Amino acid sequence: MKNITDLLQWRYATKRMTGKKIPSEKINKILEAAHLAPSGIGLQPYEIIVISNPELKKKILPIAMNQPQIVESSHLLVFAAWDEYTKERIDHVFDHLILKQDKKTDSYAKQRSFAKTFFGNMSIEENFHHAAKQANIALGLAIVAAASEGIDSTPMEGFDPIALDEFLKLSSKGLRSSMLLALGYRDQKNDWNLTLEKVRKPFEEFVTFL
Repeated sequence: MKNITDLLQWRYATKRMTGKKIPSEKINKILEAAHLAPSGIGLQPYEIIVISNPELKKKILPIAMNQPQIVESSHLLVFAAWDEYTKERIDHVFDHLILKQDKKTDSYAKQRSFAKTFFGNMSIEENFHHAAKQANIALGLAIVAAASEGIDSTPMEGFDPIALDEFLKLSSKGLRSSMLLALGYRDQKNDWNLTLEKVRKPFEEFVTFL
């Protein structure tokens, strides 16, 4: 697999996994790819909770519609988006940026002000949906990074976010779960989806050139 197209042809929505553990160095590469994902105004309004504890995954199983990948995965990633773009959060991001780049304290003043005004004009629910869309960019890069390491993945939206947020106590961190990503190794004997042809809508229906 030499390029991204090969990787995307190889990967598929893995329905059954073996439970085999993924080496920590591979997990770290996947997480680093997500960490480097672009986001609106560079705010990175989300966090990733990495769950490898089997007992925790068993408790999440009924919250996620009893999908077997939850417990058969090596690691389960929970993408958790900010529940709100607060002024304090925005200041924290820009203060960190200025510190790391050794800039003057008034650097990025326009961007900082724009971010506070832009998100301040949104409802809290609009804030969350915007943050969740940013998290999905990182999710996509994590999927590709996993494939580059020979790791199978399954993005999952089939879960009760309110129950998961309560179980993981995400509200105490100002977060709400948006997506799950199961990482592991395909069970070649029991995964019915493995042998099916990968099908997408015709390219000419998918892309419009103007």
